[in-house]
Amino acid sequence: MHEITQIRKLSLWIFLIPFLAINLCLIISQNPELLENTIFTVDQIGRSGFSIPYLDGSLSISRASRTFPQYLIFKPAMILTAVLLFYYWNNNNKLINQYKSTNINYKFKTFGILSAVFLAVHSIFLGIKFDIQIYKLLRRVVLLLFIIFEIIAQGILVYHFFKIKSLLAKLINKKILILKVILVSILATVAILSLPILLNKDNTHFKHALEWNYFIGVILFYLFSRFFWKRTT
Repeated sequence: MHEITQIRKLSLWIFLIPFLAINLCLIISQNPELLENTIFTVDQIGRSGFSIPYLDGSLSISRASRTFPQYLIFKPAMILTAVLLFYYWNNNNKLINQYKSTNINYKFKTFGILSAVFLAVHSIFLGIKFDIQIYKLLRRVVLLLFIIFEIIAQGILVYHFFKIKSLLAKLINKKILILKVILVSILATVAILSLPILLNKDNTHFKHALEWNYFIGVILFYLFSRFFWKRTT
C-alpha cells in the first residue's frame, strides 16, 4: 500500500532529523573551538564543558540549540520535522479509514497535526529575546502543548492499531506494536509523575536530564513505526 510505504519513510526521517540535530548542537556547544575564527563562532551562552546531559542534566536542549550557530541547525530541523509529522499523521488517518471503511478525521490526526504546529511555533520563536514575562510563559506553554498533544496522538493511534491488529496481521510486526504500547505508557506515566517536580523551581539538573531523555522517548515512537510495518514492495 502507498500509505504504508510513505509511513515507513516518514517515520525514519522523523526520528533521524531531530535526533541528529539536538546531538549535533550538543557537540558544537561542547566543542566551540572547532568553529573558532570562522563566521560560525559559537556564542558564549551556547558554550559548555563536556558532559552527558542525558545523565547529569548539565544543560538544557534550549541552551544547546538556541544561540548562534546552533539555531541554524536546530530551527530548520524542527520545522522540517513538523512538516513531516503533518504527512505522517495524515497518512495514518488515510490508512485507518481504509481498514475501518470510514471517511473521517480521527482524533489522533487532529492531535498529531496540532503537536506539529506547536513544535514549529516553538522552534521559530526559540532564541528570540523579548523581555516580557508573558512571552516566556507562552513559550513554555507551547512546548508543553507539543508534548501533551504528541503523547495523546501516539496513544490514540496505537489504540486503533491494537483494535484492528487481526486485519493487519500480515503487514505488521506484533512485537513492535507491544513495544509501542509500552513506550507510550511509560511516556504518559513519566509525564504525570514528573509534573510536581517540573512545577518546582528547584531540581534544574533533573529537569534538563528528563528533557533530553523524554525527547528521545517521544521520537523513538517513530523509529518503532519504521519497523512496525513490513515492506509492501
